Amino acid sequence: MHAPRGGTAMRVCLVASSRFPIAEPFQGGLEAHTATLATALTARGHRVSVFAAPGSDPTLGVEELPVRRFRPSDAARADVGAHPDTWMQDHHAYLALMLDLVSHGHERFDVVHNNSLHHLPVAMASALSLPMVTTLHTPPLGWLESAMSLAPSTTRFAAVSRHTAQAWSHVVSADVVPNGVDTDRWRPGPGGDRAVWTGRIVPEKAPHLAIAAARRAGLPIDLAGPVLDPGYFAETVAPLLGDDARLLGHLGTDELADVVGRARVALVSPQWDEPYGLVAAEAMACGTPVAAFARGALDEVVGVDAGRLARPDDVDDLARAALEAASLDRAAVRGHAVRHCSLDRMVRRYEDLYRRAGAPRPSSTVSSVAETPA
Repeated sequence: MHAPRGGTAMRVCLVASSRFPIAEPFQGGLEAHTATLATALTARGHRVSVFAAPGSDPTLGVEELPVRRFRPSDAARADVGAHPDTWMQDHHAYLALMLDLVSHGHERFDVVHNNSLHHLPVAMASALSLPMVTTLHTPPLGWLESAMSLAPSTTRFAAVSRHTAQAWSHVVSADVVPNGVDTDRWRPGPGGDRAVWTGRIVPEKAPHLAIAAARRAGLPIDLAGPVLDPGYFAETVAPLLGDDARLLGHLGTDELADVVGRARVALVSPQWDEPYGLVAAEAMACGTPVAAFARGALDEVVGVDAGRLARPDDVDDLARAALEAASLDRAAVRGHAVRHCSLDRMVRRYEDLYRRAGAPRPSSTVSSVAETPA
């Protein structure tokens, strides 16, 4: 990657999840995106501190959020309106961080990039003497909507897709900064005979529909990802597994990229409106064409030269899309990802957004950083 435009470095406070570590193997797309963003900003010469859950990768410049077990009293537990203990842990962790940034943030940072889903960084932004950028990774959330009413006009928002920006448009105007993938790690693969499905094994991702579609298309399928809803897995997914539908487990990025690159087609089967669809971008970067339900931002991510879309929740149509996508040229699929889903493109947009928000301070400088080829 090139050095920051104008040779100017920034000291970036990147606020991440307090619940899931930013470490391999990643729990989901948000954690993978945070690690990729931190690595790319550092490679471009910026000084990045990632505030994240305990157990996060220290090579990312992580400073652990102060997540401490909260034990309410018996009297507090008796309150019918009491929040779950984990909610209180998150609340205290982000409150401690924001109070520290209010007192000392201007001494250490030029900009705060809130990449979490928590409301407190947004609600307390007006107390900072630092500019803040918040990325919207989800459909509207009540707590976050409420916090936006307290955010100063200088707070800037980014949405990971046009779909997500539109979903939030009744509350806030957001710049569209699509997620990027590291096309060096998600490298071209040779393809193969099996389909692949990757992601969190939860009902809204619906891997059971991907298995059904693959069987109707006559394609064996491999699944890879963490089981985050054991009940759903036991009742709905496990009974469908067999020689033609294998669960590979929770894989690290390099192993996952190898599996995806050796697949004939990647199935993406959400039963919710995907804010972006990172697994589709990752598959395309490997040259593996995508067959996906046309939900959320997937029609923005999956190009006609890189995959096929199916009617939402229609297993037969997803099977049709899988067979059509499987015949696409893998070099063209990879080319689409390099042009439209590049990491460099994403980071440059965030740099511009940081500067428009008010960073950096004039005294910050940085030396050149060599470019990494796509």
